[in-house]
Amino acid sequence: MKILVACEESQVVCKAFRNKGHEAYSCDVLPCSGGRPEWHLQEDVLMVLYNNWDMIIAFPPCTYMCKAGARFMYPEAGKIDGDRLRMAMDAREFFMLFYANDACDRICIENPTPLKVVGLPEPTQIIQPYQFGHPYSKRTLLWLKGLPPLVPTCILNKFTPFLPSNTGGFSRGMGGSRGVVHNAKDASKTFPGIALAMAEQWA
Repeated sequence: MKILVACEESQVVCKAFRNKGHEAYSCDVLPCSGGRPEWHLQEDVLMVLYNNWDMIIAFPPCTYMCKAGARFMYPEAGKIDGDRLRMAMDAREFFMLFYANDACDRICIENPTPLKVVGLPEPTQIIQPYQFGHPYSKRTLLWLKGLPPLVPTCILNKFTPFLPSNTGGFSRGMGGSRGVVHNAKDASKTFPGIALAMAEQWA
């Protein structure tokens, strides 16, 4: 199969499909960090989005759409930051280019939980890393077209939050988590167990 892994520089998903014998390419405006530049298209994904792919797996930017950024969207109770909303809607428009792409029969779009104000379609599936052999929680949403929901491969009962949450609550004596990663690049990488499940179950 010829597979486009859109908005991926880590090449985790790309390499999982390559290891199964498929012609997969990561694509991002950034150079790849996965060590296989011959499998990487360093360009705007819109330039190759309609190039007769058998499958597209997309990781569109979520910074302005995700629920984790609610404090920036609503800096004051009940009031929306207009600039932030405009950036979120631009991100939504980019997301919908994948969602509405009729040129490919098999599409997966991955993102975290979005803010309701953005108005993304309902996801097909919600997965967690601890369902695929990683001892972490990180609520991840999948929008699927022409692909079945992923079947968990190794469910762990003990896990810890992967991302920080409610960190401001510590100073107020509330609960929260400092997480494991603290930068956007590491936080956005796909867990190898999930990538392997995609390659084994979808291709």
